[in-house]
Amino acid sequence: MKEAFPAGGPPEAQQPSRLSGILRPGLAFSGGVVVIALIALAVLVALACILSKTPGRTLYFFFLGPFRNVYSFGNMLNSAVPLMLGGLGVSIAMQAGSLNLGGEGQIYSGAFVATIVALPLANSLPAIGFLGGLAAVLAGSLFAGGVAALSGFCKAKWHTNELITSFLLSNALVLIVNYLVNGPFLDPSTNLQSTRKIAAHLRLPLILPPSNLSVSLLIALAVVVVVHVFLRHTKLGYEFRMAGANEIFARYGGINTRLNTVLAMFFSGALYGLAGALAVFGTYYGTVKEFSSGLGWNALAAALVAGFYPPALIPASLFFAWISSGARIAMQNSDITFEIAFIVQAVIFFLATSVVLVRMFAKRGTKR
Repeated sequence: MKEAFPAGGPPEAQQPSRLSGILRPGLAFSGGVVVIALIALAVLVALACILSKTPGRTLYFFFLGPFRNVYSFGNMLNSAVPLMLGGLGVSIAMQAGSLNLGGEGQIYSGAFVATIVALPLANSLPAIGFLGGLAAVLAGSLFAGGVAALSGFCKAKWHTNELITSFLLSNALVLIVNYLVNGPFLDPSTNLQSTRKIAAHLRLPLILPPSNLSVSLLIALAVVVVVHVFLRHTKLGYEFRMAGANEIFARYGGINTRLNTVLAMFFSGALYGLAGALAVFGTYYGTVKEFSSGLGWNALAAALVAGFYPPALIPASLFFAWISSGARIAMQNSDITFEIAFIVQAVIFFLATSVVLVRMFAKRGTKR
């Protein structure tokens, strides 16, 4: 519904979106964040090596461990897939002036819904199984999208803060799915807290065996391209970006910002749900209790580093996957702890959300 403005146009004191301060701050800013984060990483690793009994071994496994064999390299690439898709979910909401903080619950619930839809297809024919698997992935994505759209609806209807509603709904979903995984859908044949495994003919083909990397990587790359084209070359994508840049001006131009808020949050949640569904069909083959813990926040961090620019999410996700994989391999082969990866991610969060850094890079861009 359009809102009426006085003759002559919208109010002169047009205020941009409250999120525009960190919305697409530019590649220079993103590159600066990565450089500072790498310096922080080097300092942290150096400090860890001082305390380590085998500093050379620690450095080798941290920086080069993910590239030492096909297994480690493939798993690193595989861990970047949910970061790409989740980062796209954050970015598409941000483009429309909203911020979806429900990634954890949306990935988890999307994975669970995809799992329970796929489980009855164990005895289906391969052709039917393919269609059923596709339906399961869509079901997981649609469910997560609907959850996120509820936050968008509350914002559009009652001006509630989508950060709070999406975060609270996410926490509730995690608890509900935990109950279902541990209770009615628990697999009694394993000691893991997990649902039963989906049928072998429903699983995505592997690319680099014996690693867990599957064609989900190719799907994620294709989705990055689709989202970028959608945002840059479609009418709805233009409306999203216009509403995110200046909601008042967008309403004056005839854009239904309320509807677009709901749609943007729906697409955001659907991408998170897709990340969870592909994790089931490509990596875990079932819903493991709290497998998505930390994925939502890591995807947000990757989106911040990428400046909410879809193509930049590919290197940003690989950067985070490299840090996490390096820390995990170094922990397994030396006396360093995995917490160093979380410290670096916290530093990146701090840098990427720093208003001082945004203004500094903005001034440099203005001078040029």
